[in-house]
Amino acid sequence: MLTNETKNRSWGGTVRLADSFFKRFRGLMLVGNVSYALVFVLPAETRANASIHTFFMLDDIDVIWLDSSRRVVDFKRARKWRLYVPKNPARYIIEGPVGVIRTLDVSEGDLISWQASEEKKKAVPLKIGMPDKISFDPSNGIAMTESVREVKVKGR
Repeated sequence: MLTNETKNRSWGGTVRLADSFFKRFRGLMLVGNVSYALVFVLPAETRANASIHTFFMLDDIDVIWLDSSRRVVDFKRARKWRLYVPKNPARYIIEGPVGVIRTLDVSEGDLISWQASEEKKKAVPLKIGMPDKISFDPSNGIAMTESVREVKVKGR
């Protein structure tokens, strides 16, 4: 969720953090139908660090630049295949679907906050040992035998 605390306006969509080099590098490149906001946490508050490009973007996006106190220093609709530099140094960048700026009623100087959505962790494969024996004795309901080669199908 994104919130414009100055105007008490919220955008209830999914928010993800780009807080590592690789997440910032990937950004929203090659993402079609952007449906979430991505908050870039930059290592320093400068104009150069906060410059963005929309090369390899599949859609236009809304971009909001914030200083270290989370005040808006610039915002705009970013078109595909262009380069953008904020008017003033920024520490955070919010990239989201077109309409986020309008929904939050963003103006320069507004205080913006966010609550990142919990991301589901990917499953980690585990190595599980197989039983040594399988029996096809119908009395216990469990099939156990010494090896698969020992299994003989009746009637064949």
